[in-house]
Amino acid sequence: MQVSQGVSHAFDEQAQAVSLRGDCLASLRSIPDESIQLVVTSPPYNIGKDYEDVVSIDEYLAFQRKVIAECVRILKPDGNICWQVGFTKTGKEIVPLDVLFYPLFKEFGLFLRNRIVWTFGHGPPIKNRFNGRHETVLWFAKSGDSLFEVDAVRVPQKYPGKRHYRGPNKGQYSGHPMGKNPGDVWDIPNVKAHHPEKTDHQCQFPIALVQRLVRALTAEGDWVLDPFSGVGSAACAAIIEGRRGIGCELLGSYADIAESRMALALEKKLPYRDIDKPIQTPDSKSGVGRRIEGD
Repeated sequence: MQVSQGVSHAFDEQAQAVSLRGDCLASLRSIPDESIQLVVTSPPYNIGKDYEDVVSIDEYLAFQRKVIAECVRILKPDGNICWQVGFTKTGKEIVPLDVLFYPLFKEFGLFLRNRIVWTFGHGPPIKNRFNGRHETVLWFAKSGDSLFEVDAVRVPQKYPGKRHYRGPNKGQYSGHPMGKNPGDVWDIPNVKAHHPEKTDHQCQFPIALVQRLVRALTAEGDWVLDPFSGVGSAACAAIIEGRRGIGCELLGSYADIAESRMALALEKKLPYRDIDKPIQTPDSKSGVGRRIEGD
């Protein structure tokens, strides 16, 4: 077995981090049945990025169906699958990928637990339509009551001092003392030029997005797998949260970056933007917070 910087190159039940290089389906077939607690990924969108070939929608979905079949096979009975997607294109029309993926997952008898909207404040400028400022995460499970730990992902109450004003609990605090359920709309900065996680990947998703999923849908020591690993953000999030991460990646250049990042995560030296860090707004007196008259 090859091992690089603490990262195994073959599935090993004792490992903390695994990088499977090469064809996605071949890599998935090397994973034992019902061994993975969480599959979380952002697959290629079939829009012509440098890591994908554009094919017909039918061809694209046929391949994705094969990948999903393997993910279902390796998923534990109480496991979860999270498919983070945006849109693809046909001619001048955009097509939301979550609409196309929903029936694929239902073919395997999975339960849709949530459709999470990931929103972010910045993106490339677009002239012929409104700028895209959100993508979606489809959370599916083999069971309608799969593992979910809401207490692990609670966020501060907006009104922590609010009290019941009538009824048997009158005068008592009305909000949960640990905070509130974060809901299904998540405002998390995407990875752009000056983000601490930025690499050469064109469409890198943030570790913070996966952190919340890992905290809520897995327990310490569980396996988290990404079949389209890219530069390893999902595996890194798993390692950061005390889980074990597996990434499958076809492109050697991305796999190199992923393994380096996974090794840094194992050493607790990886730069990243934590899910608990608040989103900053520019000070109105700062150079980026206002325009100076005469400039």
